[in-house]
Amino acid sequence: MSEQRIQSQDISVADVFQSFYVVPDYQREYVWEEAEVEQLLNDIYGELGGAEGGKAPEYFIGSIVVCPQEKGLLELIDGQQRMTTLFLTLCAIRDHAKALKKAPPGSLGSQIAATSTDESGQDVDRYRLDLQYEDSGDILQRIAQGTPTPKKGPGTLSVVNILKAYEVVRRFLKVSFGEDDVAARRFYGYLTNKVKLIRIQAEDVAKALKIFETINDRGVGLNAMDLLKNLLFMKASRQDFEALKTTWKELQDTLFAIGEKPLRFLRYFIFSRYEVDTLREDEIYVWLSKNEKLCGYATKPVAFAKELLSAAKAYRSFFEGKDSNGNKSNYLENMQLLGGKAARQHLILLLAGRDLEPVLFDRLCREVENLFFCYVVTREPTRDFERNFALWAREIRAARSEQELNVFFQNRFEKAKADLAVRFRDAMERLTTYSLQAYRTRYVLGKLTQSVELAAYGETEGSRWLSRFTGKGFDIEHVFPQSPSDKAKEEFGEHNDPGVAQRLGNLLLVEESINSSLGNRAFSEKKSVYPQSQLLMTRAIAARPSVGVNTKIDAAVREFDPYEEWHEATVERRQRELAALACRVWSVPVGSAHG
Repeated sequence: MSEQRIQSQDISVADVFQSFYVVPDYQREYVWEEAEVEQLLNDIYGELGGAEGGKAPEYFIGSIVVCPQEKGLLELIDGQQRMTTLFLTLCAIRDHAKALKKAPPGSLGSQIAATSTDESGQDVDRYRLDLQYEDSGDILQRIAQGTPTPKKGPGTLSVVNILKAYEVVRRFLKVSFGEDDVAARRFYGYLTNKVKLIRIQAEDVAKALKIFETINDRGVGLNAMDLLKNLLFMKASRQDFEALKTTWKELQDTLFAIGEKPLRFLRYFIFSRYEVDTLREDEIYVWLSKNEKLCGYATKPVAFAKELLSAAKAYRSFFEGKDSNGNKSNYLENMQLLGGKAARQHLILLLAGRDLEPVLFDRLCREVENLFFCYVVTREPTRDFERNFALWAREIRAARSEQELNVFFQNRFEKAKADLAVRFRDAMERLTTYSLQAYRTRYVLGKLTQSVELAAYGETEGSRWLSRFTGKGFDIEHVFPQSPSDKAKEEFGEHNDPGVAQRLGNLLLVEESINSSLGNRAFSEKKSVYPQSQLLMTRAIAARPSVGVNTKIDAAVREFDPYEEWHEATVERRQRELAALACRVWSVPVGSAHG
């Protein structure tokens, strides 16, 4: 009887997709949602940063477990969520290039599909990944073929998730690179050559499943967080073991509750607490080892663990839209709505300022939100502004008075926004629903709408919370419908931009009950419905609110003249008006996008 061998390879994405994989029908369906897909893409893009592909560091994204099948196939026992997402990413990169009328990278086609020769010498055309569980239907093949349209009828959860994941990647490419084909190809080159997995291959399914069980039960080695835990126990006296164990478990539970990667938290904690502005995850333990006296964990290991726990609790509260005492905060809620489930770089600054007096911390939150949105909408590379936040954290820690904080804001935030002013105005004048993730589009519309309400009525319990405008009570209304009626088409007339319906200037927030009556009707038919809305910005598009002259309400909508007709020039005009409003809402100097 021959010895069963386990093969383990450190392998690039390019090499991974030189083999053919099948996900067997006993596997669970594809369950990754938008947040997980975004997280993977942002993590990879963040590692690439501004470096040239050849100089960027390698990035490890996990392991997969396989065993050989007949016909030269590898059965994927563990890692199908990640592998499916990578395969969808390759398809999306190909389709992004085609949309720009550019040739996809030469090696890409064979990473999606290729011809293999079976044992009988017959050539077989295959996709590199084949989902065999029934719930997936044929959606992956359709996407691989370049026709990502499911069969008619309600799709399964897997089909919905796979389609959504593909759309998330397409949007990521568009938002991150726009029409810059060179930058997109650079990302592809980094993804396929520098992003690594460990592929573990067993002789048969039973052995592969045992490996899968071992990995998931016991983990795959110690990371910096595990090593730090061991280090603290080494430094602690035996009588402190119980306190240390309890504190560490609470720390892990706190991070797990928000789906946070312990290493990212530890890295952000170091940025917020010490004078460190560049540190990779794989450098964390070495840094800690060299800075024992600075951190104080050698003499007071339990106290250091409790400091980590305190920071983690604040980190969790900030992420959930609350202050460090667990109280709701409108600016922190705004950042939650802006950041979604994936973006957390701004938490570096909030951790650094968590000991500020409440009024000053509230001011910090407002300023961080404004700058963070500027970075997001102008597509500033994540690595660049993360580095800024790490660098500025020490200055926030040093600020104790309002005057010191004002000096910091003037030197850092105001200068950064001034540098971005022209790009910000240009981005807002071009903004469409394709420019941002859906939740960020709702954030933008919500903030603009809320600003008019605040100007008219002042801050009330209703107008104070952005979630009132971004929540389920309101829908996004396309004034010129996405699927217009014949009358709507005729009224709107000829237009040069085929995506004009998705432009910010064509969008409104409107109550769900009202939106259901608007449908795909023409503007002349909608004009009598908009004034029924409680939102001033929505009412003002069709008729000026009759509230007297020189009142706060009149002043709030004075710059928004009602429209008699709705066509492409109208959309462009309204978008310019909203871009000007956006500069005031996010406190950005007025930069001309045309000069």
